[in-house]
Amino acid sequence: HLALSNSTMPTETKFDSEGFDLGASDNKEAAEVIYEIGGGATSIAPPLQKEEEHKNSDSSPIAEAERLKELGNNEFRQKNHLDAYDYYTDAIDVSPMGEGMGPSGKELLKLREEFDEEQRERQAERHRRDMERRRGQGKDKDGQDKKDEDDGGNNTNDDEEEEEQRPVEFIPPRHTYGSKIAVYYANRAATSLHLGRHEEAIEDCDIALLYNPTYVKALLRRCTAYEHIEDTEGALRDAKRAYE
Repeated sequence: HLALSNSTMPTETKFDSEGFDLGASDNKEAAEVIYEIGGGATSIAPPLQKEEEHKNSDSSPIAEAERLKELGNNEFRQKNHLDAYDYYTDAIDVSPMGEGMGPSGKELLKLREEFDEEQRERQAERHRRDMERRRGQGKDKDGQDKKDEDDGGNNTNDDEEEEEQRPVEFIPPRHTYGSKIAVYYANRAATSLHLGRHEEAIEDCDIALLYNPTYVKALLRRCTAYEHIEDTEGALRDAKRAYE
């Protein structure tokens, strides 16, 4: 054991076998001081204090997801794409979903698929009615078209059918943090492009655009992914939307 005078060391200071000060300060708010054998001292912030500050900063439901996103960004800048991919995935997983917030990405895709299926069924029904109407057309005994006789009474039906044939766009339900979650998906899509996962990048961009339909970066990344899989039509469509 070393004998140290009260003038050089704090009262009741203890050393462990490695020479670190275990009781340098009773002030929890102050930095921890580590004295070393042979002189010198190192000041560090207490780990407990850092943990408490981190907890206090997590007041928002999206705070943890934002922290994970930043970790992913750091890995992406260092070209650690697999690690970045994992951090973005974690950010997506911890994002608040459900009642009072909004649907998850997978739920949005399912809603869009159901909407598209309904539109296909309506289109098929319109086509069937149109074919039946054409087959039913003919001439009466006076040689006049039956359609001509019915034109006066079918204006309303024609207007309704014209209304049905107008293109209908899927409008996804909003999410409280939709713009932020869109970034997580778009960033993960960027890592997928570097990893050669082009189909996965397209799906992530799809979800990002469902959360934020005007997100230009998601459009450009999906455009790039379409180019990689030689979907020229899709790439041109996204490029046009991005530069409108």
